[in-house]
Amino acid sequence: MKIIVVGMGYVGLTLSVLLSQQHEVVGLDIDSNRVDLVNKRKAPFKDYELESYLSSKTLNLSSHVYDKKYFKNADCVIIATPTDFNNYTNKLDITGVENIINDCFEVKTRPFIVIKSTVPIGTTNDLNRKFNTDRIIFSPEFLREGKALYDNLYPSRIIIGGKREYCNKFGDALSGLSLNNINPIIFSNPSDAEAVKIFSNSYLAMRVAFFNEVDSFSIVKGLNSENIINGICLEERIGNFYNNPSFGYGGYCLPKDTKQLVSECEHVPSILLKSISLSNKKRAEFIAEHIAQQNVKIIGIYRLLAKTGSDNTRYSSTKNIINQLKKFNVQILLYEPILFDKSITGVDFTSDLKFFKKRSDIIVSNRFDNELMDVEEKVYTRDIFRRD
Repeated sequence: MKIIVVGMGYVGLTLSVLLSQQHEVVGLDIDSNRVDLVNKRKAPFKDYELESYLSSKTLNLSSHVYDKKYFKNADCVIIATPTDFNNYTNKLDITGVENIINDCFEVKTRPFIVIKSTVPIGTTNDLNRKFNTDRIIFSPEFLREGKALYDNLYPSRIIIGGKREYCNKFGDALSGLSLNNINPIIFSNPSDAEAVKIFSNSYLAMRVAFFNEVDSFSIVKGLNSENIINGICLEERIGNFYNNPSFGYGGYCLPKDTKQLVSECEHVPSILLKSISLSNKKRAEFIAEHIAQQNVKIIGIYRLLAKTGSDNTRYSSTKNIINQLKKFNVQILLYEPILFDKSITGVDFTSDLKFFKKRSDIIVSNRFDNELMDVEEKVYTRDIFRRD
């Protein structure tokens, strides 16, 4: 097939690399710098497998700045663009997805379209009706930042919703390139597939929130979080994974998807789902208060990364801690050697680690890093297991 992938982020680029091993793939993005990097076979973000495949594999892959002319003669168009949560409409904004579909059908009506962007439940059916077609299908992605291509090579599941003819084509393309046996591929209607994505991310957020509340309880009651969590997770139905306390869940997906689920729960008797975001907010407030109680002069913040193995700072939980700490009128020194973030105000910045260590009375780090070993006694973290 000739496949057009719109969006060269974690989802779009890793899909492009995967599929271009057997198909002609053209990647489109509005960021010319990202386009240039892809054409030079360089990854615009940190991902070991992606970097390896770009540099060593023979890929039928080219990238261009977005223009609808590239849709001509395409067999398949994959949309992998961001859908931010709009606090005014109280739902994910699908304007970009809709505009891309409109451009596609203006140029060519032959391709089938795969939505990979997270959308409100019911969106794909609505779009098929709006554009008087049955060629739009939905397939959720389940990728981890820093391990996105790996998760495409070894998918936990492949779920596709829409007309079976197009679902089969896309499913065959994905499963034919996976390095593990995915059988069966789950075919469904589009709304069920959309719901799987939002509920999956909300469950992960809920699990993070649960173990963070266990940790908060332990701090208040003077108990040992590690002992309690280990004891809980020896139960095989719970499992000893994804249970390391943190400052809260962050990143791009979990915060917006949990908000979307809450908006979907109108007229639904739900308490648990609606409480996930509130729990995350309360965790940040509690951690910031606990830090402020240390009565130190300068609070050092070690990096903004959303998680270990990532170079992304979008909606990081550490930003939430900074915003909460500002309420205590404390002096904050942020160490960030690479990713300067102009959205953060009211703090001092430094890229000098030696200066940062010497200047900070306490060093706040969501995840412990080995370069803090020499000042470990200063470090405040809830990273009990020092992983994920």
